[in-house]
Amino acid sequence: MLTAHCPVQPVAVPAESGVARFYDAPDLADAYAVRLPENAIGDPELLARFVFTHQAGWVAKLMSVRDAIVARAGLKTARQLRSIKDPAAARERLDIFRVYTRSAHEIILGENDRHLDFRVSVLQQTRSTREGSSRYLILSTVVHCHNRLGRFYILAIAPFHRLVVRSSLRRAARIGWPTA
Repeated sequence: MLTAHCPVQPVAVPAESGVARFYDAPDLADAYAVRLPENAIGDPELLARFVFTHQAGWVAKLMSVRDAIVARAGLKTARQLRSIKDPAAARERLDIFRVYTRSAHEIILGENDRHLDFRVSVLQQTRSTREGSSRYLILSTVVHCHNRLGRFYILAIAPFHRLVVRSSLRRAARIGWPTA
């Protein structure tokens, strides 16, 4: 069993992840890992839903600020992405993200826009540790920019993106992962 303190560690984008080679030269590529307790569920989609639905309140406020700014540039806002009316399309979304692929150990989410495309991997991975082996949840992000607006956007939001990812994983671990 994990203690209440569960560190989130920056790691390389795992080679086994479907996003590892998604873009030839990504404009942003990062990954963060957190150890899962032995009794945590193994479904990456359910783990992803848990992480995204238990974010801190300040993340929603930050998204509101982001949306107010990007709407003026004609980019997709979180509200627009969440307001998908087609029930079939809504099933293929997880919060603001489109679901691209699902497997037993990974779900790949993302979105394409005129300024950039991105993919987010939520991967469950078993790693060797001093105690034997442990399961980890690794959240990886890769971004490919199409133009100057995309590169400026990534430059501006990258520090916030990293804070949000770390906070979201830390908070999920602190709340307690759903169990099998």
